[in-house]
Amino acid sequence: MDQTNATDLDRRLAARLKAARQRRELTLDALAERAGVSRAMISRIERGESSPTAALLDRLCAGLGVTLSALFHEERHAGPVARLADQPVWTDPGSGYVRRNVSPPGTGSKIEIVDVTIPAAARVLLDSARAASRLDQQVWVLEGAIELTVGGQTHRLAAGDCLHMLLDGPITYHNPGTEPARYAVVLTMADS
Repeated sequence: MDQTNATDLDRRLAARLKAARQRRELTLDALAERAGVSRAMISRIERGESSPTAALLDRLCAGLGVTLSALFHEERHAGPVARLADQPVWTDPGSGYVRRNVSPPGTGSKIEIVDVTIPAAARVLLDSARAASRLDQQVWVLEGAIELTVGGQTHRLAAGDCLHMLLDGPITYHNPGTEPARYAVVLTMADS
């Protein structure tokens, strides 16, 4: 993705975060308390002055009660087909991992598919508490290998392996290799 598209996505992401907070009638202080992120940082992100990491976005999404994928959906391309060129791509400034929302938006489906490429030796910790909701997700490794730590247990997954989990706590994705790894995440909100 070129820098212009990345900057445009950051601006849209900032606007979506702010709109999601306002739809839930949350003040900056209320979201800060729910997400464990400072009010000042949320304000900088919403104004487009700071590009949030995946870990920070995960905390904000948990505080808002939405999935990370929901922030990236482009409603103007809604329909049963999501063309590759229309799938939002975002690079985590902290780890360099690249996520692409594959699922067509606006279909009403509760299933989301995300394609992720994680650089060699990169580690991403998503440590937000999800008291209000749990994610039912499967991680399918397409290329390379990853180590996934969830619930205190580490799973080493090679190409072709798939792990199912009900995610309601911290998770760490780690690429122990010397080449990028690629995996698909298929998720939905779990029934309470």
